[in-house]
Amino acid sequence: MKKFVIGALAALAFAGAANAEEIKQLNFGIISTESSSALSKSFEPMLKDLEKAVGIPVKAFFAQDYAGVIEGMRFKKVDVAWYGNKAAMEAVDRAGGEVFAQTTKPDGTKGYYSLLLANKSNTALNELKDVLDCSKGLNFGNGDANSTSGNLVPSYYVFALNKTDPNTCFKRVVVSNHEGNALAVANGQVDVATNNTESMDRLKLNRTADFEKLKEIWRSPLIPSDPIVWRSDLPADVKAKVYAFFLGYGRLGSAEEVTRARDILKTTSDGWGPFVASSNAQLYPIRQLELFKNKLKAQNDDKLAADEKAKKVAEIDAQLAALDKLMASVPNM
Repeated sequence: MKKFVIGALAALAFAGAANAEEIKQLNFGIISTESSSALSKSFEPMLKDLEKAVGIPVKAFFAQDYAGVIEGMRFKKVDVAWYGNKAAMEAVDRAGGEVFAQTTKPDGTKGYYSLLLANKSNTALNELKDVLDCSKGLNFGNGDANSTSGNLVPSYYVFALNKTDPNTCFKRVVVSNHEGNALAVANGQVDVATNNTESMDRLKLNRTADFEKLKEIWRSPLIPSDPIVWRSDLPADVKAKVYAFFLGYGRLGSAEEVTRARDILKTTSDGWGPFVASSNAQLYPIRQLELFKNKLKAQNDDKLAADEKAKKVAEIDAQLAALDKLMASVPNM
């Protein structure tokens, strides 16, 4: 609580004169992990409370893919957004985004896992080596290109480290959101697909029969919980109100108000706990992972001339070294 108070005071400290831009409506971006109707129902109670806190209308913003929400922020159609780490990295780099908060689970944990799923009835798929056997002619369900758990993490740990290209290894590769991939496996439309533990928690709750058809055949290292990102050029007074809402939601108020907010959070997305303060430093491990993936890709690219390959690898090594210094400067990282 002491850390929260200090953070809240820091947020209020920069709440000076309003910027030239006047915000009459706050657009909250929601990445397409499942159908927009399900996500809208999930986020509506929290967004209504956010609307009361900031004193202006709050509207949910949906797009067909993660890139749509990133571009929405870039063109100021999205003011605040829930992203995965990879999408947040793109929003920071290309859309003027800034991480200010992080989701947690109801038990306080701050992480989740990427998964590979197969149908329980498929006895030929039980572990990672079965997926990497390209002679099987499998159909693969991949995640959005900007998804951390659906694409970036498995692309490194499953494919890059094992020198396997999914586009040539599998008979067919289709791309969908987490829910779509899970249902495709459950219904036998693909043999194996990416997913994550958060999405599976929600599937178990809302589509139990489909959940029961699935089995986990690979699990990643822990991934940091999802960030909440705002446009860095939002007016300072709006930032202060938004920050105070997220860091106080489910923590401050009467016992009844705290209980009510925590109950709402438990039904938001895959089930959340109170938010914690964060920053762009949360994305350092994801940047590192992206660089490692690109380095392995360059090293294994037979089409690159030796000098060109060495130059590319050296450039990535320099970026990794710079990133290591940044990570070393952040406590507890």
